[in-house]
Formats: sequence, C-alpha cells, structure tokens
Amino acid sequence: MQRIILLLALLVFGLVSTFAQETHIITVEFSGMKSDTGDLYVALYNKEADFLKKEIKGAIVKVTNKKATVVFEEIPVGEYAISAFHDENENKKMDTRIFGIPKEPIGISNDAKGFMGPPKYKDAKFIVKQNTNLTININ
Repeated sequence: MQRIILLLALLVFGLVSTFAQETHIITVEFSGMKSDTGDLYVALYNKEADFLKKEIKGAIVKVTNKKATVVFEEIPVGEYAISAFHDENENKKMDTRIFGIPKEPIGISNDAKGFMGPPKYKDAKFIVKQNTNLTININ
C-alpha cells in the first residue's frame, strides 16, 4: 500500500513540475520625456502578428522627473517586444497626425525606429531567459 501511495505521489509531483513554467521579471526604465505631465502607456507583446495591435500585458504609469519605470512579472521564457507612448495631453489615447504618425512621444524596445511606417517587430524583439532589465528612450 505504501508503494502505491509513493508511486502516486511521484506521479503527481512529476505532472505538476512538467506543467509548471519558469517565469521571470522584465523591468523597463523609460527616459527622455520632456515633462512630467500625463501618463506613460506601456504594452508588452509576444507575437509579431499582434505587435502594436494586441498586447499581452499593459501598464499605465506616472512620469516623475521625466522618467518612469514599469515592471512586468510572471513572464515566461520567450520572445517579446515593448511599445510605449507619453500621453502628454492626458486624453488617454495616442494622438496621431496624417497617416497615423504619432504626435506624442513614443518609445520601442531596442529603440527600434520605423521607416515609412511603424517599427518592425523583428527590430524591437528581445529574448527573456532570465530576469531582464531594459532601457527605452521616449522621444
């Protein structure tokens, strides 16, 4: 009987450890804002098809001393990209010019820049294998 209980316990432990996923923390330091007015809206993506469309996690943080910090917790190992915009006029959306060009300051992971359009996921992506610290310039 003890062997059966031990065997079942090992089986359950094995299944739980197989499905348990290693997670990490992404800490992002933002700088380059011209004022403390308004909030910084930050989005985390994990797929090229969803980049700049559908984030997996988001945050809205206050700008203090022209800087801001965002911490994303429980992030599985994988490939990610981040976008952010500084809502300077506090209307809770990113204002754009003709053709969707942002009026408000933006920042993308790896400081990726777009040419004749938004930045590309391949230029913004980074790998998370451990706790990760990033710096993104907002301009």
